[in-house]
Amino acid sequence: MFIQAPSGRQRFNVLGAINAVTHELITVTNDTYINAQSFCELLRRISQLKYDVPITIVLDNARYQKCALVQNLAKSLKIELLYLPSYSPNLNQIERLWKFVKKKCLYSKYYSEFGSFKKAITNCLEQTNTTYKQDLDSLLTLRFQTFKKAQTVKL
Repeated sequence: MFIQAPSGRQRFNVLGAINAVTHELITVTNDTYINAQSFCELLRRISQLKYDVPITIVLDNARYQKCALVQNLAKSLKIELLYLPSYSPNLNQIERLWKFVKKKCLYSKYYSEFGSFKKAITNCLEQTNTTYKQDLDSLLTLRFQTFKKAQTVKL
């Protein structure tokens, strides 16, 4: 049995932020690389929403998120950047969304053209507040697993 698989290497990057309460999604996409400039674009888009409450963005410690350019822009936009401990994607809601998108668009699916691949992902993201709202409302909760009897080791 032969299974079709894509060949070559093309990128479609999606950098996103999700409102923890309303589940509104803000994205920046490109076909190159995610870097400090694309992250700054995301910060600007979030700032343009004109929220009346302080904004805190939960981040996963990527290098481009910690550079001076990003830090200075976030400060000027009055956005707090909160960095999670390493290796803790389970604490970041956006990681739950990415897993959902992969399940809907990528697992066991073949796209013969790169444009179809991009369109499938884009369509899925555009439906987060409509078609997939009920699924995502139960997935993107603010409930996280805690460990009541956790022990720490001092070195």
